[in-house]
Amino acid sequence: MDAQANGRSVGRAEPSPGRRTEHDDARERILDAAEELFYGQGVQAVGMDAVRAASGVTMRRLYQHFPSKGDLVDAYLRRRDGRWRAGLADYVAGAADTPRDQLLAVFDWLGRWFAEPDFRGCAFVNSFGELGAVSPAVALAARHHKEEFNAYLAGLAEAADAPPALATQLALLAEGAMTTAAVHGDPSAAEDAREAARILLDAALATRG
Repeated sequence: MDAQANGRSVGRAEPSPGRRTEHDDARERILDAAEELFYGQGVQAVGMDAVRAASGVTMRRLYQHFPSKGDLVDAYLRRRDGRWRAGLADYVAGAADTPRDQLLAVFDWLGRWFAEPDFRGCAFVNSFGELGAVSPAVALAARHHKEEFNAYLAGLAEAADAPPALATQLALLAEGAMTTAAVHGDPSAAEDAREAARILLDAALATRG
């Protein structure tokens, strides 16, 4: 998705590479707390005081980093997007050698994610459902995340010499699996989606061949 926020303050000297400042540590603690609370309980259900308490920073420090809850939600979504997509890409790159198998490995990664004890579905769909109608920033973050995911699949499909439409079809399978796994609490939705993806992929490749 992203246009990821880089966390730099205008006019503030950058720390030496590899060094984390107290300022950076506080920001990360805030974002860690916000992610756990927003993802686990919902954005609207969590107030800034709950984030302050979970992060261990003062309210003054919290508002120095994030002047409003909207700023914090935006930063949470941006960081989660970058981490989610990087985790997916790293797994896929290491799990399979061919573009065809890498496309299927996407669903293997989803299955591992679905099986995590704190899995609550897609954070971007959840946030959009809560705030998309009233927060252009949240709606933009959700669209950006989905567009980047689709673009990633499109790159793998192109490398596999599959038709462009396949990426859209696989994205829909993945989105359906995310929702099904979240609603039913059943990670096997990824396996079902993977099998459907395999059928679509092999048919598309056979047509091209």
